[in-house]
Amino acid sequence: MRERLVSPKLISPEDEKLNLTLRPPTLAEYVGQARLREKLEIALGAARQRGEALEHTLFYGPPGLGKTTLAHIIGNEMQAKVVVTSGPALERTGDLMGILTNLAEHDVLFIDEIHRLPATVEEFLYPAMEDFKVDFVLDKGMFAKTVNVPLKKFTLVGATTRAGSLSAPLRNRFGLFYHLEFYSVDELHQIVMRSAKILGVEVEEAGATEIARRARGTPRVANRLLRRVRDYADVKAQGQITSQVAIAALSLEGVDETGLDDLDRSFMTTIIKTYRGGPVGVEALAATLNEEVDTLVDMVEPYLLQQGFISRTKSGRRANDAAYRHLNLPVPVGTMAPLFDQAGSMHE
Repeated sequence: MRERLVSPKLISPEDEKLNLTLRPPTLAEYVGQARLREKLEIALGAARQRGEALEHTLFYGPPGLGKTTLAHIIGNEMQAKVVVTSGPALERTGDLMGILTNLAEHDVLFIDEIHRLPATVEEFLYPAMEDFKVDFVLDKGMFAKTVNVPLKKFTLVGATTRAGSLSAPLRNRFGLFYHLEFYSVDELHQIVMRSAKILGVEVEEAGATEIARRARGTPRVANRLLRRVRDYADVKAQGQITSQVAIAALSLEGVDETGLDDLDRSFMTTIIKTYRGGPVGVEALAATLNEEVDTLVDMVEPYLLQQGFISRTKSGRRANDAAYRHLNLPVPVGTMAPLFDQAGSMHE
C-alpha cells in the first residue's frame, strides 16, 4: 500500500514518535471537540471530587482525531498511569491477565482498536469491567480449578473507528460514550500554530491557514503536513512558512486546496472517464487503479463522501457534480455522463 501524506492513520514509527511530542497533556490545552471536552471535564471533576476512578470510557470516530490523546489526558488529569495496548495485540486471556493485575488504583488501561478483541479475551474482560475481578482457570480437565483474582479499581478507555462492530455486551459496559468529529479549519489553524511553536517553526497566520485547509479535518494530517512544509521552508525559504511557501510545498506533494491527493483524484477521474460517472463497483475501481479494495473503502472514500464528491449507491459509486467541477471537467446533463476515450477527448 502506498504511503499517503493525507492518510489519517499512522504511516510510520517516526510519524508516531513525532505525534507524541505534539500531544496536549491537559484538557485546557486540547483544541477542538468543544462539547466532548466540556462533558469529559465534568466527568473527570466529579470522579476526582469523589475520589473514584473515572467510569469506563469509549471514544469512537475516524482515525487521527485524538482518541489516543484523550486517553493520555484522562491519565494526566487523574494523576494515574496509562497502560497502552490494542485489540489485535491481546491474543490470549493470559496477555490481558498480566496487564490487569499490574494496574494500580485509578490507573487507565487504553485499548486501541477495541473492536478487534478476540471473543475469548473480550468475555474475560467483562467481570474486570463490572466487578473489578477476574476468574482465572488453572490446569485442565479434572484438575482444573478457578481462582478469583481481585483487581484495583481502574478505568478502561476503549477507542474504535468502527463502533458498530463492537458487541452489545461490551458496548453496554462502558459508562461514557464520546464521538469525535472532524475539526474546522479554525481549530486546525490553532493546532498548527501550537505545533509550530513546539517544533520551533516560524509560521505566519496565512501559512497556518493554508496547511489547515488541506488537513481534511484531521489534526494528525495537519501536523504531518506542517512537518513537510517545514522541510520545504528550511531549504527554499530560509525556514519561514508563508502562505506562498505552504502552497508551493503542498502542491509539490500533490495535495490540492481541498486536501485531495493523487489517489483521490485518480479515484474520481476513473469513475468519470472510464465508467461514465458511475455507478461502478468498488472491486472494479480497485482493479482499474491497481489498489486494494480495503484501501479505497477505508482510506479514500470516507473523505470524498463527506465532501460530496462521490455518492455510494446500491449499484455502486457515482461521481457527483462537485467531482466534475473539482477536476475542471464538464458536468453531464441528465443521469448519463459523457464518455471519454483514452486520450481524454469527450464524445457526446
